[in-house]
Amino acid sequence: MVFEKVQAILCDFLELDAQDVTPESSFDELGCDELDMIDLTMSLEDDFCTEITDEVLETFKTVADVVAYLEKVI
Repeated sequence: MVFEKVQAILCDFLELDAQDVTPESSFDELGCDELDMIDLTMSLEDDFCTEITDEVLETFKTVADVVAYLEKVI
């Protein structure tokens, strides 16, 4: 369920199709730059009612990294 929600946010945010966003997708492959990641983090914080620190944000390399973090904190 967390993956599907993260996937939907990414698809909406980056204007991608769902099949383009898999757990193994890296943010580089998806075309995210640093500013995109900051904006994306704010969306994730709002949707999941949590805070993502800069230190945690720097650890996110793949969609699976985000999902694993969110599953731990929510």
